[in-house]
Amino acid sequence: MSNVRVIISGGGTGGHIFPAIAIANALKKLEAGIEILFVGAQGKMEMEKVPKAGYKIIGLNIAGLNRSNMLKNLTFPFKLIGSLLKSMSIIREFKPQVVVGVGGFASGPVMYAASTKGIPTVIQEQNSYAGITNKLLGKKAKKVCVAYDNMDKFFPAANIIRTGNPVRQDILNLEGKRAEGHKAFNLDPSKKTLLVIGGSLGARSINLAIKSHIEELKKADVQVVWQTGKLFIEEAKKAVADANADNMFVSDFIYTMDQAYAVADVVISRAGASSISELCIVGKPAVLVPFPFAAEDHQTKNAQALVDNDAAILVADNKANEEACEHALRLFTDDAAREKLSANIQKLALPNADEEIAKEILKIAKAA
Repeated sequence: MSNVRVIISGGGTGGHIFPAIAIANALKKLEAGIEILFVGAQGKMEMEKVPKAGYKIIGLNIAGLNRSNMLKNLTFPFKLIGSLLKSMSIIREFKPQVVVGVGGFASGPVMYAASTKGIPTVIQEQNSYAGITNKLLGKKAKKVCVAYDNMDKFFPAANIIRTGNPVRQDILNLEGKRAEGHKAFNLDPSKKTLLVIGGSLGARSINLAIKSHIEELKKADVQVVWQTGKLFIEEAKKAVADANADNMFVSDFIYTMDQAYAVADVVISRAGASSISELCIVGKPAVLVPFPFAAEDHQTKNAQALVDNDAAILVADNKANEEACEHALRLFTDDAAREKLSANIQKLALPNADEEIAKEILKIAKAA
């Protein structure tokens, strides 16, 4: 029976949660009997997704700074102090050998509390541009697992290891899943398919772009699998019904992303680190519309890293309505362009990230 205990902290969006669960699963596979505890933010997606994956999670009363309405930040110092005290208490009771931060609101207090107690920490930095919290925490981290080159401008070079970002296991092998997907989404296998994913919470600019181009997509005889997020689902369903667009499958959340990627010929997506890592693994031509209000505009920097390798098309959020569908429709008529983007994005894939990160965590835990 293993006596290794690991805390994994962070969350907020699927882009942080799914990689965290992938790391936990890899740890369990490599170290039988390991104890894993998640720490997340109350009211956030992790409080639902992590228990569903079979892990215990404790929630902190923490939220990020509101950059658009400073008045909403009045309670932030109190929440931060409360979260730090609770993190200290969690660490004292659980006694982890390593604390892992995957990003998101809960990561900061837990990682800081661990470093003050001399417990080794590991950062999983998913983006090509590190945020302020990770830059500060990275100075004391034992290891920083990254997905991009040139990250030594943010972290001590000696502590960096390029592992890539963990992705959901089910997308690592799409063989045979295209036929399953056509059936699941009620699609015609002889027609081309556009997959639209605005991240786990949805993306309004992308949703509005699809809504305003329903007729063009129908005329082009392109099928659409459209994940809208909860806030836009009713509006999307009404627009599809009004247009009598039987070429479109609409859902607020797609649980079988392996099937969705398998049927896709072109993808329109946000440029979160997790989405980009998945697109690299599945090798799909992508039109990326970065979320413009991400911290330090990291989504634009993530997308630019692909554009620099001729591996994706970048459309600014405020141009999504005019350009996103236009680029996608052009790709459907240009086989050579699709094939080039597909080949180039696949070259950037690092498919064993979860296992590589898990090995680093276990190495540190056993030396502690």
